Order: sequence, then C-alpha cells, then structure tokens
Amino acid sequence: MLSAPSAAAQPSMLDLDSLRTGGKRVVARALALIETARGAPDLVALLDQAAQAGKAHVLGLTGPPGVGKSTLTNALVQRARAAGRTVAVLAVDPSSRRTGGALLGDRARMKTDPEDRGVFVRSMAARDRLGGLSDDSVAAVVLLRAIYDLVIVETVGVGQSEADISLVADTVVLCIQPASGDSLQFMKAGVMELPDIIVVTKADMKEVARRAASEVAGALSLSGSGAAGWTVPVIRLSAATGEGLEAFDDAVSRHLAFMDEDGRRAAHRAAQEEKWVEEAVRVRFGTHGLARARRLVLGAKTPFAREAELATLLTSGQG
Repeated sequence: MLSAPSAAAQPSMLDLDSLRTGGKRVVARALALIETARGAPDLVALLDQAAQAGKAHVLGLTGPPGVGKSTLTNALVQRARAAGRTVAVLAVDPSSRRTGGALLGDRARMKTDPEDRGVFVRSMAARDRLGGLSDDSVAAVVLLRAIYDLVIVETVGVGQSEADISLVADTVVLCIQPASGDSLQFMKAGVMELPDIIVVTKADMKEVARRAASEVAGALSLSGSGAAGWTVPVIRLSAATGEGLEAFDDAVSRHLAFMDEDGRRAAHRAAQEEKWVEEAVRVRFGTHGLARARRLVLGAKTPFAREAELATLLTSGQG
C-alpha cells in the first residue's frame, strides 16, 4: 500500500487551490494518484493539507444491497444543488474477484448532469474489505471534503463491515428496507450502535414501513445506541416520492449542529485520524506490525505523514 512509487509514478505537484478551481478532470487525476502513487511525498503532503482543511459535512450511507441508497443519494444531490451547495459522491462498490476493480453498480445508478461542475461522482473498489472502505477510499474522502461542501459516501454494508463508514463520516445513516428482516439481523450484529440516523426506506409501502420503523425503534431502545446527548431518529422515507425528505434534512441539520457543539466534530475527526493510521498499518503489516508501530516514536505529526513514516520504519525492520 505504501511502498515507494516508481519515478514514473511520482505525481506532479498538486495543491488544493488548483483542485478547487480546476474542475472534475483535475479532481479525477488527484484521485487516480491516490490509487497509483500512494506514499509519494507530494501526495502525502497534499493529503495532510486536505485533512486540515476539511470543510465539508461527510454523510455516510450504509445498508444492504437493494435498500435504496442510490435513489436516496440522487435525491440528496438534487436538493443540495438546488440549495447552491457543491457535492461529491464516493460510491464504494464491492470488488471484482477477477480484477480487483469496482463493479460500478452504484455509480451506474447515479443520475447527475455531467456538465454540472458542482457535482462529482466517483466509484472506488472496496478491495479486500467486503462492504468496507479501503485505505484509498479514506484518502479520497479526505481530499473531497476539502474541495466540496457536502461529501456523500455510499457503501454496500454487509454485517459488521458497516463499521468502516465511521472512519470517515461525520453523520452515519443506516438504511433499512421494510419486510426484509434486517432490523433483527442488525440488532444481533451490534450494528445498531453505529448510526446517527436510521432511515426506513420505501415508506410508500405504508403499514409495512411503519411496522419496520417500530421494530427498529425497539431495537434502538435495547442497544443503547447513539452518542451521549444524541437520540438516534428513525425516519420513514421514500426518495422516489419525496416522503420523509424534509424530516431527513432536519435530522441531518440537527446532528450537524450537535457535532459542532463543544468541539465534538474536531474531536471526532482527530479520533478518525488515529484510526486511519492504525488500520493502514494493520492491513499492511498485520496485528504484530501494529503492535510494533505503537512502540515507535515518530517525528511526523499529521496522519498521512505518520502513516508513511511508519511504513518506512516497519519495512526496514525497525521497531
């Protein structure tokens, strides 16, 4: 992941100003470099700069395939653009077993205007993390949140892997489909501890959706979910008809205000940065390597520089 890139792979200098003004092609180039030149000094510096300049609200949507996340994402993009906000969507698709690339299913369902410079959509592969976020996906979110006003990260969550969305999101939204038995399964898996907002999709199913929302509310009461001081709302929503979208917007706004109180968002992002470094080391060097890394004294203070320094030290056998 962090092996030194070849001279041919070394990125030319990019900076946040050029990314913010250069349009989709420049942003796409930067994301491509994340996948091909990871560990290059210029890229490490850019990612650390972006980590400090993250202005966007990062909304994470997770839930099983077919629950309606892409339809909801389309609706949220349209509403954000109508309000004059720029939006980036990162759809993390399952990896192809043959090529390792993204299957691009979520991106294919996105209905956006290719001429609209205020919307950027990108698919990335989950790699070996089923429904989760690869290290490249984390870096991509860090970059996008420094450029756009809203970043939506959509993952195909299966079982415990929904937890990965908490590595990057300010607000985690768990989508549940009526009559699918998901509420009981999620309660068994402990997933109810993760979301800040729960959406029961396809509210046009009426009574079935109401029953699902009631079951989910019961599961929440048993799991003790949500941060201290925050009550997780359960919203019945139909992105196709618009039902529940106002309530969803209100819940997101209230959670954003909650996170901005008492420095919660800054503390949350600082904890995420620590987790990024740990996960990157664990994926490459295993639990033994992570234990070695925790004993090392580092000169770097920013997350991507620390990650690169640890990779160099562990590869050389230090620690």
